[in-house]
Amino acid sequence: MIRSMTGYGRAEEANARLGLAIEVKSVNHRHLDVAVKLPRAIASLEQDVRRLVQSAVQRGRVDVSVALVPVEGRSLNPLTVDLVLAREYVATARRLADETSLVGGATVAWLLGQPGVISREGEPAVTAEEAWPLLEQTLTRALAELVGRRETEGEALRRELLTVHAALAAQVDVIAERAPVAVARRSARLRERIQALLGEAPIDETRIVTEVAIWAEKTDITEELARLRAHLDQLALLLGDGGLVGRTLDFLLQETNREVNTVGSKADDLEISQAVIAAKSLLEKLREQTQNLE
Repeated sequence: MIRSMTGYGRAEEANARLGLAIEVKSVNHRHLDVAVKLPRAIASLEQDVRRLVQSAVQRGRVDVSVALVPVEGRSLNPLTVDLVLAREYVATARRLADETSLVGGATVAWLLGQPGVISREGEPAVTAEEAWPLLEQTLTRALAELVGRRETEGEALRRELLTVHAALAAQVDVIAERAPVAVARRSARLRERIQALLGEAPIDETRIVTEVAIWAEKTDITEELARLRAHLDQLALLLGDGGLVGRTLDFLLQETNREVNTVGSKADDLEISQAVIAAKSLLEKLREQTQNLE
């Protein structure tokens, strides 16, 4: 199946101690470019994450974002108490009460409300070894969703490419049908010019035939049409077989465009020139869509 390089996947998983939320996004890129954003506690797993992404995706810019999320009934980051700071608050409160003769002292509720006494650690108490099985499971699910969406969009692109392919093949047929007519018209025009130059003098048929043959050889597009049809057949075959066809299609379209340009340079006929212009426009549409294929 043909895949687009644009997609999105998300998954969440949790075990008894740890929860993970992973988002994977991908856009067009000439090669595979993976960017990974991990919490500091499991940053050492970046290469493992990259390998997992590379096993699922072959082209595109892929951004992986991993976040630690709370598990129901547990806290990711344990609370800590700054006892030194708490004692300073209590001592200060008692000294103030003694010097002002105020009744009452510091309570636990009051103390817990003071800045810095209670805090949460910046990083969860989790090791990379503990996190990897859950990370692998969650990332695999997110990548599966990403690939699924890339395949869905790829199928839509395939149908669109086939439609444009049919239109391009129709223009090639127009050129092929018009080519013999153009040759005959050129021959007649050459005879008229020679006759005009010679006036009443007799015409050397052998010389005319030779000149017509030379002109016909210079403007002959038989080989170009044969290659064009072969390229179109290969294009349809690739779109039918699917797989990683983006680079191959891009190269094939370059070759097809080269043949169309050659036909255009040899064209000495209005209808052929118009068909060439239409074909080049269709080729540009094909090229633009192909840039989004994996």
